[in-house]
Amino acid sequence: MPFKFLEHIVHWLRSFCQDLTGWISKSSPKEEEPPEPRIIPRDQHPISRKQMSRAALDVLYGLHKGGFEAYLVGGCLRDILCGREPKDFDVSTNATPEQVNRLFKRSRIIGRRFQIVHVRFGREVIEVSTFRAKASDDNQDQNKHHAHEETGLVLRDNTWGSIEEDALRRDFTINALYYNIADFSVHDFAGSMDDIDDEVIRLIGKPEKRFREDPVRMLRAARFAAKLGFHIEESTAHRIPDMAELLLQVPAARLFDEVLKLFLSGHARASYEQLQELGLFRFLFPETQQALEGDQGETWEAMLLAAMDNTDRRLLMDKPVTPAFIYAVLLWPVIQQRFAGYLSSGLPPAQALHKSATRALNQQIKHTAIPRRFSTVMREMWELQLRLDKRAGRRADAMMEHPRFRAAYDFLLLREQCGEIKAGLGDWWTRYQEEEESGRRDMISDLGNQGGGGNKRRRRRRRPKPSADS
Repeated sequence: MPFKFLEHIVHWLRSFCQDLTGWISKSSPKEEEPPEPRIIPRDQHPISRKQMSRAALDVLYGLHKGGFEAYLVGGCLRDILCGREPKDFDVSTNATPEQVNRLFKRSRIIGRRFQIVHVRFGREVIEVSTFRAKASDDNQDQNKHHAHEETGLVLRDNTWGSIEEDALRRDFTINALYYNIADFSVHDFAGSMDDIDDEVIRLIGKPEKRFREDPVRMLRAARFAAKLGFHIEESTAHRIPDMAELLLQVPAARLFDEVLKLFLSGHARASYEQLQELGLFRFLFPETQQALEGDQGETWEAMLLAAMDNTDRRLLMDKPVTPAFIYAVLLWPVIQQRFAGYLSSGLPPAQALHKSATRALNQQIKHTAIPRRFSTVMREMWELQLRLDKRAGRRADAMMEHPRFRAAYDFLLLREQCGEIKAGLGDWWTRYQEEEESGRRDMISDLGNQGGGGNKRRRRRRRPKPSADS
């Protein structure tokens, strides 16, 4: 009898829990319900096919003729609406990667974490992604294509869905617009047009969940704010400093690419200021941040900002820039701190600098991987800082023939500009490059008269020959 009674109790509790769960799910609003789009017809928006690349249109029309839905999506539409010239065109479709691959001859499927298709037209590449959906807990067929770490980081996301579901997977509202090639209308699922008009960056969904899914979204928020001059919506910005440590979970190679987007896209200074304000910079360059908080912090930061302003100017003038230069500046405060320590321990300058550079690079690649083709250039720029003062004889001419001379010279000017070293050497090198051969010889001669020109070779003192008696 007691057993029967307990059995009834358990059965009742189980039914009660099921009813309670059902009631909660019905009464509580779902976190991510597929939204009803605001469809804006062609005559009510300013986006034109004339603003799109020929390659993007070929992909859109190719998918449409193949019987698939085809939308231009994301940043290119945002940039057009902001009066900017779009650089990259992304396409979204209900065709699977395999179907897209079969449709276009010059295409290939890439990525394991997020499978997409690259369609190549000459030097231009159009990125095509399939509509994605949120994997449900009870759908095992979907979940084999979708995986999370315990921290919430998305490891794999190849679950296909509808355009409404795909809109919810976008990171920010400003990137959730879809241009339909079928009727040239714009589909707005997240109030994107309003946020673009209001110049606000708003995360789609709950910030804590979305940042855990992909911590790089925090860097993207900073980059969009810097690039567009928008402000980050309060609830989105509020969570970033507390969650910035999640960047340590992101592969260092991916963070290297993100740093290039931040500092080599024409808005380096604004990006740096956003990173500092949101508490993100210290997780990208921890040792640099430590140096910036030290006694020479103001000097180092002045140098960083000067380098970023210079990079932005060069990009505005369509001049080339290299990741090696900006990374060399970002790590220079770390180099100098270690360099002073090694000198005080008795190491000669060249050896001390080499050891400082090795240590700084080895520590930095744990956070942002730096390819060897850039780290080699950085080392040469740093080492030339010791040699630029050695100008006697033909050394100045030999220095100018060095492939990294120009970068090292620009680096020297930055150091003088921020007051790290005494001004004068940079001006000498500026004049030397402008002079004719005779003028250069006079400049070298003047160095000798002034007792300058770097380390003079010491005449070796001869030992007296031993006498025959000894």
